[in-house]
Parts: sequence; C-alpha cells; structure tokens
Amino acid sequence: MASEFVEKIMADVKAKNPAQPEFHQAVMEVVESLEIVLEKHPEYRNAKILERIIEPERVIMFRVPWMDDQGNIQINRGFRIEMNSAIGPYKGGLRFHPSVNLGILKFLAFEQVFKNSLTTLPMGGGKGGSDFDPKGKSDNEVMRFCQAFMSELFRHIGPNTDVPAGDIGVGGREIGFLFGQYRKIRNEFTGVLTGKGLNWGGSLIRPEATGYGAVYFASEMLATRGESLEGKTCLVSGSGNVAQYTTEKILDLGGKVITLSDSGGYIYDEEGIDREKLAFVMELKNVKRGRIKEYVDKYPNAVFTPVDPSKDYNPLWDHKADCAFPSATQNEINGKDAQNLLNNGVYVVSEGANMPTTPDGVNLFIEKGILYGPGKAANAGGVAVSGLEMAQNSMRYAWTREEVDNRLHQIMKNIHKSCVDAADRFGVPGNYVHGANIAGFLKVADAMMDQGIV
Repeated sequence: MASEFVEKIMADVKAKNPAQPEFHQAVMEVVESLEIVLEKHPEYRNAKILERIIEPERVIMFRVPWMDDQGNIQINRGFRIEMNSAIGPYKGGLRFHPSVNLGILKFLAFEQVFKNSLTTLPMGGGKGGSDFDPKGKSDNEVMRFCQAFMSELFRHIGPNTDVPAGDIGVGGREIGFLFGQYRKIRNEFTGVLTGKGLNWGGSLIRPEATGYGAVYFASEMLATRGESLEGKTCLVSGSGNVAQYTTEKILDLGGKVITLSDSGGYIYDEEGIDREKLAFVMELKNVKRGRIKEYVDKYPNAVFTPVDPSKDYNPLWDHKADCAFPSATQNEINGKDAQNLLNNGVYVVSEGANMPTTPDGVNLFIEKGILYGPGKAANAGGVAVSGLEMAQNSMRYAWTREEVDNRLHQIMKNIHKSCVDAADRFGVPGNYVHGANIAGFLKVADAMMDQGIV
C-alpha cells in the first residue's frame, strides 16, 4: 500500500502529466525507493529536490517535414527532453519508432538521470527522438529524415550542453547522417553525438557496451552467491544491438543462449545460439535488415513462434533457463511472464532494455529474492562508454579495445557495488531496485543542493 507521501507526489505527477503512463510508472518506482532516504534526510525534502528532478528542465518539441522517394511530403514529430544537468551535460539516446511520444521519452529521460549518475561519469540525463519509423525505408529516405530532424535539433545540443546517442531505430547509419548534418550546419567537428563511426571520432566497444555491461552486471550479481555464468542457460529477447552483444558476451563467459526475438515473434534454439549462428543474426539484422523468422530457414532445428496479440503473456519467457536478459523494449515482462520465469528456474534477471518489467513483475522478483538487476543499473554500460567516447573526443585521442572494455568492466563492477552499498546503508540489503535508485539519486541531489534553486 502506497504511503501518504508517495500518494501525494504521484497525484501531483498524474495531474501535471496526464496520459503518460510510462512516465508515471518510472516515477512511482523511484519515489517508493526514495521514501526511506527522505525520512533520513529532511533537507532534500525541504529543498523539494525530488519534485525538481521529476520536472524536466526543458522539453523541446518540433515538426520534421521530409520528402519520401515517391516525392510525397511526410511530417513527423521530433522531441528532446533535457531532464537534468546538475552533474554534467544532458546525455541520452535518440529513439526513432512509431510508438515514440512525450510520455515515453520523459520516462526514458527520467531513468537516464539516475543511470548516468550511477556510472560515476559527469553526465546529466536527457532523451529524444521521433515517431519516424526507419523500418522499410530506403537509405536515402532515412538520410533525408535525419537531415530534417537535425536541422532543428542542432540549436539545442552541443558537446558541453547536450550530447545525444542512438537508441531503438537509431544505429550507426542514422548517427552518421545526423552528425554529417550537424557538422555542415555548425561548421565544426565536435563530439556532439556518441556512437559515431570509428573513422570519425567513435569509440571501440561502443556498439557492444550495453549488452556487454548487462552481462558483466549479471556476473557481479552471481558472484555474490559464489557463482558464474559458466554453463548457465539464458533467455535473451530482442535481436538488435543490445541482444546481439549480450549473446556474444554470454558465449565469452561460457553460457548458452536459446532465444532471440523481434516484433514479429521469437526463435527458440534448444541447441544454443553459437558464434556461427550469432554471426548469421548480425548479418541478417545489421546488413540485410531482415526478420528473425529467417533464422529457422537457415537453422531448421530451431522453432519460430509468431507474436500472438491475444495471449496475455510472452511465450519467450516460458522456457527452462537460469538467466533472463530482456533486451527488447519497455514492459515486455508482465506479472504472468515473471511467474513463468520463476516457475522455469530463472533466478537471474539482468535488464538490457529500459524498464522491460512491469511493476507486478518487479514486485514478484523482489519478493522471491532472485538476483534482479534493474535497467538503470544493468544497462548503464551503453551510456558509460558514451561517456568514455566523449572523454576521448575531448582529448582527440582513441583508447584501444582492451582499454575501453576494461574501463567498462570496472564501471559495471562499481555500479554493482554502489547499488549493494546503498541498499545495505538504507536497510534493504540485496534489493538492487532500491539500491540503484538511491545511489543514483544521492549524487544528483547533493549537486542540486550545492547549486541553489535553479
């Protein structure tokens, strides 16, 4: 049952932000974690720090007109949410997907504030994107859209102001087009975007970082029980950047991945997705831009199950396994899915996607005491290496692959330790959700206290 304090804040949030359920969900989870902190530290409550973090510093919304290959004019909507810059320039991805709206981007920007704080790097939180769908578009259409989008966004970003990156629908191709347009308009070459190509300011390990980080985080959680990923069977959802490199790192550490998915359905490969099969998936998704169902044409022993909207659960999460790595999108594990995971022996969940588990599912994981790494901690590796890319750009220097990977591994160890320490300090040992929210909040809150009412 929510306390009076939580209810009051949530009533206020819902009144000010109607029809934004994902944003309400993200705020609710954080507010519930921070109640114990605000009781011990009334100075934060008096300074209305939490209320100020919930309110974005700036919301930018604009139209994006562009021309398709048939000569028709298309109009999309562009957004940038600049949520909090108390500890550094706004930092967070751009998402191009038909589902993009203000509420989803505010939830992502809000999560990003805590995630970026946890990395220990000096980055504030932001998020942006458009309801444009790159799926099925030609390279020229994607280029024209990206150029139109950046023709407005360029006014609001900069290497010391706001540094966007990629997210769903925004990969290397899109970052290239966006960067080219920024450089042309501003007539300067700066580290204004991360996820750039290696030849023009990108960092090694950036594409791999979110997936690798989620697996490193799972390893740290398992280590608290004296275990490792060696020999563990893993369920992975998604088949984009995060899922691909999650699978790769699980293989590196001796685990076995048996599922991957996209919006059309999922594949189950009982024999395990080895390196050869993973290379096929990468080619299929990154180069051919095909669908995951084509996997079973190449590997007929695997089974493809199409999405069935009439089902109130996702059958991908209903297989015997030890670990789950949700790496697709928000709210992909509901209460029923969470119960299926537990029934099938899963006791490690490390979130590669942002908020992939609904509140019912989260409560179930916490109640059962499994090793549950929430997205803002487990998938912070992506933005951590974005921060390392910014550092390399500032120095006009590039680190080696090993150096970046070692730094990423160390950052994930530090994030894990921060979560564990914060949970212990505030009397909720082993609760990574509370630990991540508290550790992320304290750093931002202290910076805001120091900087006055701004």
